Amino acid sequence: MIRRVGEFNETVMEPMFGGDGKVTLQHFWSKDEMLSANRLCAKLVIEPGCSSGFHIHEGEEEIFIVLKGKAQVDDNGELKELNAGDSMLTITGEGHAIKNIGEDTLEVLALISCY
Repeated sequence: MIRRVGEFNETVMEPMFGGDGKVTLQHFWSKDEMLSANRLCAKLVIEPGCSSGFHIHEGEEEIFIVLKGKAQVDDNGELKELNAGDSMLTITGEGHAIKNIGEDTLEVLALISCY
């Protein structure tokens, strides 16, 4: 299957897990379209100053890959900075948050896999 740019289903979360502003999820594929144990395959689009609040993953893990922009992440209680090309893994029982600390739109590939 092929899905072209502009054909994504979008979800706007405002706020997302108690964060600031809104986060737009551009879904590459839905859970129902994938045969794997993936729950989410999407690009997060986060405007400057906006964020997703801290949350914990249980029975799943999430991978973030920064495609564009500058992010501050809370990696299980530690604040760190990520830039384009950097990635982060949050495994079951751990938590994270992400905030756009740059002047441009932050774009992050997010993949959640269930156990």
